Amino acid sequence: MSDFPTLTPGLTGEASITVTDDLTAAALGSGSVPVYSTPALIALLEGAAIDALKGRLPDGMTTVGVRVDVRHLAATPVGQTVTARATLRQVDGRRLVFDVAAWDPVESVGEGTHERVIVDRARFESRAAAKSAR
Repeated sequence: MSDFPTLTPGLTGEASITVTDDLTAAALGSGSVPVYSTPALIALLEGAAIDALKGRLPDGMTTVGVRVDVRHLAATPVGQTVTARATLRQVDGRRLVFDVAAWDPVESVGEGTHERVIVDRARFESRAAAKSAR
């Protein structure tokens, strides 16, 4: 049973973005073509998962992405909008597994899974700050 009763399989979230030059593979260094990049697609899919969790975590808690397994299926040119949806498939304690998908006005552009873990925000940030002091 989940320690977070407001998190149940089936929750969905969405995020959309219009492709701009700075989101292309050429601009981000993940390729040489001027189309929507895989790193930008992954960020959008993560944003959809975060949207699904909005207002559902206790104060002081947040999530961090820990795994992404995505197929980038089709190119999207600058100027088109990409929309992503994340559907919570599994809650295993602090571990959350989402099915994710994205599409542009013409076709499906990505699909896969994304995992997030629920963390205490202050503790997480403190550990990250301590790491930079080493």
